[in-house]
Amino acid sequence: MPTTTTTTLRFALLVTCASGFLDSYTFLVRGGVFANVQTGNVIFFFINLSEQHYADAVARIWPIVAFLLGVTLSTHIKTGRLDSVVTHPIRWTMGIQALSLAAIGFVPETVPHMYVTVPISFMAAMQIELFRSIGDLNYMVVATTGNLMHTVESAYGVLTTGSETSKRALAVYSKVIGSFFVGAAVGAFATEWLGVHAAWLPAGFLAVTLAFFILDERDTSSGPDEDAGHGATAV
Repeated sequence: MPTTTTTTLRFALLVTCASGFLDSYTFLVRGGVFANVQTGNVIFFFINLSEQHYADAVARIWPIVAFLLGVTLSTHIKTGRLDSVVTHPIRWTMGIQALSLAAIGFVPETVPHMYVTVPISFMAAMQIELFRSIGDLNYMVVATTGNLMHTVESAYGVLTTGSETSKRALAVYSKVIGSFFVGAAVGAFATEWLGVHAAWLPAGFLAVTLAFFILDERDTSSGPDEDAGHGATAV
């Protein structure tokens, strides 16, 4: 399987760090929610319904809808059907997400939180669908539960068989989990310090990924396009 920019460890660490940051950010200044994943929204939707808080229930629907639309769009991107219309669609995706987070950093806390959490949910869905692997290892970019599971499995393999494959997997997953933790910690402190403007930091993280595409393209100028291969095996 060819290595593309989106399957490199450095790309995964940066995007995962941004995800951990955004969880802290949205929880602290955007309504006490975790906009990256939708489990909480589904649960609260039915809780609100059971308590007859219909307005709150409806508010929970929009992030879920945005998430579904994000998955749909990223699935369309992975098919390659946009390649004839948009050059380097993955790069455009990362650039637009970076600009969106930069814009969110200007949105006052007094604005209804859904205007922030909905686009973040959309972006999270795209990242989940597009970025799934580091080399031949699967991971979760916006949450750490699955990565923790893989870490334990790899550690078990190291202890029982001592295989080099398990050692490599353990090293990779440990770094991914560490990146998420660092992002969450930096997000907590930065949000306390900068408030809503802290969104500019993960915007910067995502902007840096664009440089990775350019650098990798120089290193593989005679090889496959780094935006290519965004099918199931590449991302």
